[in-house]
Amino acid sequence: MNAVKITSGNLRGRTLLTPGGNTHPMGAREKLALFNMISSYLKDATVLDAYAGSGALGIETISRGASTVTFIEKNAKAAQIIRQNLVNLDLKAEVFQGAVENFQSGIQFDIILADPPYDNFIPEEIKKLAPFLKDDGVLVLSHPNQAPEITGLSLLKSNQYAAAHLSLYIKH
Repeated sequence: MNAVKITSGNLRGRTLLTPGGNTHPMGAREKLALFNMISSYLKDATVLDAYAGSGALGIETISRGASTVTFIEKNAKAAQIIRQNLVNLDLKAEVFQGAVENFQSGIQFDIILADPPYDNFIPEEIKKLAPFLKDDGVLVLSHPNQAPEITGLSLLKSNQYAAAHLSLYIKH
């Protein structure tokens, strides 16, 4: 098992467990860019961390001022690591263990973070997240190629960081 550190906020420097395997922590440069993109949306935000892996991105949003986070993780081992990280940090959050396309929620989110595996990138799965976004909410997608069109969302910006692309969408 590997570990990553929270880089900013009130939990800065705390260590998170990671499941390893086919999950991949986001690169430092890409992570910095992601948080620069969403910094103005974070205060008291409700966040959905899809394809959560270790939960590092969602936990980082809490550290930086979000009010709540919900995690979606398909892999049972990774979902258990998220739960352990939450216990270790004395945080409470919902962890949905299952595929993104099976996620159900009665609430909508201010921010959706989606960092799917690049070796099996399926834009149609990302499109299923759009209805969970509040009006004027943002979705940040990490993806391997050109930014996909997402019905109901407008692409605000897209930047490339080595092999990764980060795209910011807004719902109007």
